[in-house]
Amino acid sequence: MDASPLTGRIALVTGATRGAGRAIARELAAAGAHVYCTGRSTRTQGSDYDRTETIEGTAELIAEAGGTATAVAVDHRYRSQVESLIARIESAQGRLDILVNDIGGEAYVDFDVPLWDYDWEQGMKLFDTGFVTHLITSHAALGLLSRTPGGLVIEITDGTREFNARQYRSTVFLDLTKTAVDRLAFAEGHDLKDRGGTAVSVTPGWLRSEMMLDGFGVTEENWRAAAEANRGREDAVPPYDFVISETPALLARGITALAADPQREEWNTRSTSSFELAQHYGLSDVDGSRPDAWSFIAALDSSSADEIDIADYR
Repeated sequence: MDASPLTGRIALVTGATRGAGRAIARELAAAGAHVYCTGRSTRTQGSDYDRTETIEGTAELIAEAGGTATAVAVDHRYRSQVESLIARIESAQGRLDILVNDIGGEAYVDFDVPLWDYDWEQGMKLFDTGFVTHLITSHAALGLLSRTPGGLVIEITDGTREFNARQYRSTVFLDLTKTAVDRLAFAEGHDLKDRGGTAVSVTPGWLRSEMMLDGFGVTEENWRAAAEANRGREDAVPPYDFVISETPALLARGITALAADPQREEWNTRSTSSFELAQHYGLSDVDGSRPDAWSFIAALDSSSADEIDIADYR
C-alpha cells in the first residue's frame, strides 16, 4: 500500500486537542494529509475542561513525526469563528477534502438524571457542544468540501445506530445528542451523494482516552488489571466492562483507511464502529488486539461476566 495515500488532501479535525481527535489528526497527517487541528485549549488560554493538552501540542506531535498540521483556536459553538476558519482554509488551500467532527461534550453529562430534574443550562451545554457544534461546522464547511468530488465527512458519535436504537443513553440530553450526530451523518450523505461525497457516522468502542484514564484513576499500564479486579461488582471504578476498552489509535487508523479507500462512497450514510472499520481494513490497536466493544457490552446485558470469555471479543 502507498505509505502516503492522502498526500495533497486537506483535512479539518475538530476537537483535535486530545483523545480521539488528536489521534485522528496524527494518523491523517501520517498518511500525507495537511491537517487543520482545532479546539479551545491553547497554551495561552485553556478551556473549562481544565486539561493540559493543547492544539499546539497536537500540531507539534504531527510535525515531529514528519507531517504537516496547522493549529487554529476555534470554539465551534460560535458560527463566526467557524466561518472564519473555513474562509482561512479556502484562502490558503482552495479546497477541503476531509472533515472530522469530533467534539463530544461528555464532560457536561449528569448521568441517570430524569429530564424534569436535569439542569436546563447544563443539558443545553451538552447538546450545543456535542451536536450543534457538528451542525455549525458542517454548515460552514460542506460548501467548500463539496466542490471537489470525493470529499469525506466523518461524524464521531457514541454508539452505533443499531445499538442506540434499542438502548437509552442514560439521560435525555445525552441520548438526543448522540443519536442526532448519527442522523446528521445520514442526512449529510444524502446531500453529498450527487457531488461525489461521502458522510459516515463512526463510533469508537470503550475509548481509553487520557480523560477516561484519569477519571478512573488508572494508567495505561494498570487499567486492565484494575477492571478485571471489578468483575461482578456493581458501581465499581473502573467498571468491569472497561476490560474491552481501546486506545484512540484504533478509531484513528480505521478513519484514515476509510479516507484512503477509493471505494469509500460505499460507506455513505452508514453508521459504523472502530471495530467494523478495523475488521474491514485488517487493522488492530496498538497492542495488536481488535476489541469488539459493542458486541461485548451487549453480551454482558444478557449474560453474567463469568459466562463470557473476554478473549472472544478482543
